Amino acid sequence: MPVNSFDNFPMSWKPDKKELKRPFYLSIASLLEQEIMSGLLAPGTKLPPQRELADFLDINFTTITRAYRLCMAKGLIYAVTGSGTFVSPNAARSVTISADKISSECIDLGFVASFEQSNDIVAETVKKVIDKSYLEMLLNYNDPTGLPHQKKAGLNWMESFGIRSDSECMAIVSGSQNALAIALVALFEPGNRIATDTYTYANFIELAKMLHIKLVPIPGDQFGMLPGELENQCCQTDIHGIFLMPSCGNPTTIMISDSRKQELATVIRKHRLILLEDDIHAFLTAGIEPDYKQPMFELLPEQTVYICGTSKSICSGLRVAYMVFGEALRKKILQAIFNINVKTSSLDAEIITELILSGKAFEIVSRKKQLAQSANSVYEEFFPQNSSGHRLSFYRWLPIQGHCNAEKIVADLEQAGIRVFHSNRFLSGHTASDQYLRIALSSTNSLKELRGGLEILKQYLS
Repeated sequence: MPVNSFDNFPMSWKPDKKELKRPFYLSIASLLEQEIMSGLLAPGTKLPPQRELADFLDINFTTITRAYRLCMAKGLIYAVTGSGTFVSPNAARSVTISADKISSECIDLGFVASFEQSNDIVAETVKKVIDKSYLEMLLNYNDPTGLPHQKKAGLNWMESFGIRSDSECMAIVSGSQNALAIALVALFEPGNRIATDTYTYANFIELAKMLHIKLVPIPGDQFGMLPGELENQCCQTDIHGIFLMPSCGNPTTIMISDSRKQELATVIRKHRLILLEDDIHAFLTAGIEPDYKQPMFELLPEQTVYICGTSKSICSGLRVAYMVFGEALRKKILQAIFNINVKTSSLDAEIITELILSGKAFEIVSRKKQLAQSANSVYEEFFPQNSSGHRLSFYRWLPIQGHCNAEKIVADLEQAGIRVFHSNRFLSGHTASDQYLRIALSSTNSLKELRGGLEILKQYLS
């Protein structure tokens, strides 16, 4: 029994001593994970100081340290210098965003769809592809990275975004999420660290969690991630890669300025980071925003995996994306593609190819831009003071004040008839002082429905 017994001392977590088995640090970490995942330890709970817990369990202090470190590596807990150790906000739940079924009476302002009103053009093209004389060529295992003419069409599509590459260093894969999974499996190992924006793509957070890759949040401003902060983190810890969405960050809608791209490229090059550049919104930015000069791939071709998805620009259901990569990364990425995908559907890729070659893809993009402009105008009717960000974004990033409980906000709004997502879902780290709601503008069936949802939101926040 320790001199200072904590048997009767109030503590936020008291693991059952009878459950402990050797090695103790693994047993303690396992018990802590079980209670977090079961909900017994709620997000934000302050855990006992390591010395107190060591005294309570009558074991060595360093054993608790090792157990806490294991749980930190899994993203279950985090430490704040001078304040203590806390249960992470998203430790016990998935932050993956999908088109889950919600009540038919609930307006979806959470999931970012793709202004599906243009799918009639895609449907007509599907009929043309089915009538092609070489249809049977699209139904086998051949050309696992894409047929030559499909890859050429993809390179032509990306040329307007500033991508210059060849078919040997590009591949067609099954959507942007699939491309991210391939890149992570190919180029990173469990325990590696990837720098991200403080608020980043929720499905990337979940993917990194599944692969036991640690995300390192880097602060930013209205021009994107801060190069000085990235440099500081690279000097303090071993960072292996960086994930950016330069054309329109999800969820913040921030476009990284050209000068900021240059500054970030200098740090990335210096520390030899692998850059995952998810440029799914380039079609809303290249040739439209004056400050868009080039993708970061052109600044760091040998260190970058450039991902150009077509789900937002052309059609969400076909799940086609283009990956472009440097020669140094080629072998590992192709191996991952073969092992994860075998190949992407040539039929789906052919439909996208036909849309590009026929010019219909550009017609779809034009229609989506018009719809996005109209939706953003409706948003600004309700929230004119929060109209900053990308002017054609499919979603907006709404700051909120005076609401301390994220789960309650989301639940209240769903009860009121709309689904939205709180900024906690997009946190790559553990906590942030500011709060936001990401408001999808592209999922409703009409501007009238969007206006109705925004009216509910406005009344709630007022």
